[in-house]
Amino acid sequence: MKLSNKELFETAPVKQAVVSLVVPTIISQLITVVYNMADTFFIGQIGDPNQVAAASLCMPMFLLLTGCANLFGIGGASLISRCLGTDNTDKARNVAAFSIWSATAVALIYGIIIYIVRPVVLPMVGANDATYNYCSQYLFWTVTIGGIPTVLNALLAHLVRSEGHSRQASIGMAMGGILNIFLDPLFIQFFGLQVAGAAIATMLSNLAATLYFVALIRSQHGASVISLNPRHYTVKMGIPKEVLLVGLPSCMMNFMGVFSNITMNRLMASYCNEAVAGIGIAKKVDMLAFAIATGMSQGCLPLIGYNYSAKNYKRMMESIKTTFRYSLIVATAGTVFLITCAGPLVRAFINDPLTVQYGQLFQRIICITTPCVSVTMIIITMFQSTGRKLKPLLLSLLRKGGLDIPVMIIMNHLVGVNGIAWATPVADTGAMLCAILRFIPFWKKLKAEREGKL
Repeated sequence: MKLSNKELFETAPVKQAVVSLVVPTIISQLITVVYNMADTFFIGQIGDPNQVAAASLCMPMFLLLTGCANLFGIGGASLISRCLGTDNTDKARNVAAFSIWSATAVALIYGIIIYIVRPVVLPMVGANDATYNYCSQYLFWTVTIGGIPTVLNALLAHLVRSEGHSRQASIGMAMGGILNIFLDPLFIQFFGLQVAGAAIATMLSNLAATLYFVALIRSQHGASVISLNPRHYTVKMGIPKEVLLVGLPSCMMNFMGVFSNITMNRLMASYCNEAVAGIGIAKKVDMLAFAIATGMSQGCLPLIGYNYSAKNYKRMMESIKTTFRYSLIVATAGTVFLITCAGPLVRAFINDPLTVQYGQLFQRIICITTPCVSVTMIIITMFQSTGRKLKPLLLSLLRKGGLDIPVMIIMNHLVGVNGIAWATPVADTGAMLCAILRFIPFWKKLKAEREGKL
């Protein structure tokens, strides 16, 4: 590890260390969201709610790729940072190779399977005669052809960040996002490929970002522990168990998010395609706030994990407190912005009056509890960075699937279409309260260990 990164983890002022790791991560997350929003934006310029709805309906299958990247990426990054905290660089290298090649194999198999079973899957997620062909085109390019680069792009960013290279990781993800924004109008409008063009642009952008990370790692000339060499792949030393169990909560959050989105889309589809398009746009916009929460939590993961394994509990606890403060301030400001600007933001995607009516209402509802999401995400990441497995898994399952799916069904029955959207803030609040209850005893134990060490 470079001396500058070692100083960042060990001796730099905590506020400076947190900002150095978190800000680039937030920027990369925001740019990733922007390029995901770009698909919806440029598809919306076609003026066809069916194509906007198709992109929304395919999002659950695409999110499973993110789940795969988080499974191996966050699990691998947590273990790598802890290995570096004890100067075990050989094991860190094995962890990186295991994460990279296992994720590649899973993405390949998943892409093939999802294309074969699409005639069954697409109707299950809410596709109808008006949206099926658009869904099939979008799915082919983003998941079947683009599955591997999509997974590797996010996974390599996690692994690079685990060594303290937050800025370089952010550059790679930002590059892919910016490229996608330029490619979308080219393929959608200039080549006239419509929704398929958006999918091709996403695939090429993720491929370019993946190639950037490969070039970055190879340029380190052995200084990095991130190994692309399959000879370093191993299932010994408990690596698979440690990577998978630590990464599982983030993966399950995406996995349950898929079922949550499927449930939401199916319930919305029982009303009209404009409602599906409206909630799709609202969810895209709300991802801006979620990206900030994710960036704050993922950015501080290496710092927490490194100091935990080095038994520097004082620095670790100060890092957590600093991240909490910054996250809540930014999340609150983001909530105010999304609520007050809901109308213009939704209209920027599409001019269809009914879709805009649904979209702005849904956006105002689902972004209310953004600060709650920030608290929950940081607590989950704190447990992951210290190698905890069961606690973050339970919290992840509770936040997505455990609460919001039953509440959506109940609220839809009691209130109607607006009740479906209200399930999100209800679930986020419940998950935050449970996370805090899990966090308090862990914090007290950590504090006792710190005082015993002094």
